[in-house]
Amino acid sequence: MTSLSDQPDFSGHFVNLADTRLGTEVVYATDDFFAPKERLISREDPIFIDGKYDDHGKWMDGWESRRKRVAGYDYCVVKLGKSGRIKGIEIDTRHFTGNFPPAASIEVCRTQDHMPDEDTHWTEILPTKNLSGDRQHFFEIMSDQIWSHVRLNIFPDGGVARLKVYGVIEVDWPEILTQMQGQKIDLAAMEWGGRAIGCNDAHFGLPMNIISPTQMENMGDGWETRRRRTPGHDWAVFALAATGTIDHAVIETTFFKGNYPDRCSLQAALVSGLDDPALLSQSSSWQTLLPEQKLSADGRHEFSSQLRDLGPISHVRLNIYPDGGISRMRLFGHPEV
Repeated sequence: MTSLSDQPDFSGHFVNLADTRLGTEVVYATDDFFAPKERLISREDPIFIDGKYDDHGKWMDGWESRRKRVAGYDYCVVKLGKSGRIKGIEIDTRHFTGNFPPAASIEVCRTQDHMPDEDTHWTEILPTKNLSGDRQHFFEIMSDQIWSHVRLNIFPDGGVARLKVYGVIEVDWPEILTQMQGQKIDLAAMEWGGRAIGCNDAHFGLPMNIISPTQMENMGDGWETRRRRTPGHDWAVFALAATGTIDHAVIETTFFKGNYPDRCSLQAALVSGLDDPALLSQSSSWQTLLPEQKLSADGRHEFSSQLRDLGPISHVRLNIYPDGGISRMRLFGHPEV
């Protein structure tokens, strides 16, 4: 098993391009006799239910092929919800102990087709790596090309609980702006390339959740910090999808009733050329975009006149006082691209 402290930086600093909230689909598998291919990209952590069986055998939370009795290997093809540059791969075999694949590799392609055909050229970005059972495996990827599909090869067969593909969404801004026809755009949104780059605490939920394009599902689908027992307040920092001006902000506390923050504020800056650790270290000194505002339980809070005119910004820091849970953050404005 892998603890949060064992996870690499890319798992917290980049979007999971294989997130179902972005429209990701598993479009093909050579075999998924024991467990359907769709479970491979489930958002929830994999679980094990002792004593649960279905018509094909032991119920497993992931993708699992039957035992191969001929030459070859199994694979599945994932169509990413958003094309992008891949920075890291997570292959998770949690709860697969005597039935995990001993090795795996990753290939990628870029195509407009829903399902790549037999003439598609695949590029290997992760050579064959040994796997262990009941463990999260993380691999940094050194590629700056744009990819639309991922093929997970397992050698020769077995089960994988989850596949995550961390990276940066590629956005065709001229096309988007043409489609939007002057409408305001949520510049923090994950679907346009916004990302959470760090926070001081994410005990119950990750900051990346609050820029998801989907509506809140439950209290576990937001960013929530532990109960603060020392002076201070909690915060998270986000890189906007594009530099732009913000003139309308929405902070939601949906489902957070006895654990919502008392207040919130926003700081912002126009920054370039700094890595994520440097951005986090300087974020407390950024200018105030939204002074402290009172929040309420299970609500939607909208701010326009309260926002200060800072001009174009590229990064935002959300402060919550003193702690608690936020379900969604929307920062509407106009990109400068």
